[in-house]
Amino acid sequence: MTIKPPGSCLRDVRRADLGAVYAINEANLPHVNSISLDRFQGFVAEAAYFRVALLDAHVAGYLVAFAPGAPYESLNYRWFQERYGDFIYIDRIAVVASARRRGVASSLYRDFFRFAAPRTELVTCEVNTRPVNAESLAFHESFGFREVGTQETDGGAKTVSLMAVEMSAPD
Repeated sequence: MTIKPPGSCLRDVRRADLGAVYAINEANLPHVNSISLDRFQGFVAEAAYFRVALLDAHVAGYLVAFAPGAPYESLNYRWFQERYGDFIYIDRIAVVASARRRGVASSLYRDFFRFAAPRTELVTCEVNTRPVNAESLAFHESFGFREVGTQETDGGAKTVSLMAVEMSAPD
């Protein structure tokens, strides 16, 4: 059974959502990297999964994921692509501050796992360990993610835990 926050729904991103998605992304720095609004527009066509969570009819969060072979130049995505043939990489998830701790991220992850299960046996992501994002590490571990590697990014300014979970993930 999936539990969603009251007044919420999940749906595919629309171009009209991208301004809100961009604002949420930028408000979540340094836990996600800054990217341009134009780049988010490219994600609409390139991502395997790009959905938003609406809370009271407003975009409250989003999740973007890429399959192998996407024209995506992320250092972390490339790390997985060089090591695994079959995976879907969660590039970023972010939730507006006023909606945190209300089940938005968990709803997005459960929806994403339903999407990913028939398509792959492995879901991957990265989480900052320098600067540490302890809340995200705990969140991902609660979904069964385990570290499979580490790497420095942003010219050594950040370190990430490269994580994976097999698709026996929770419903």
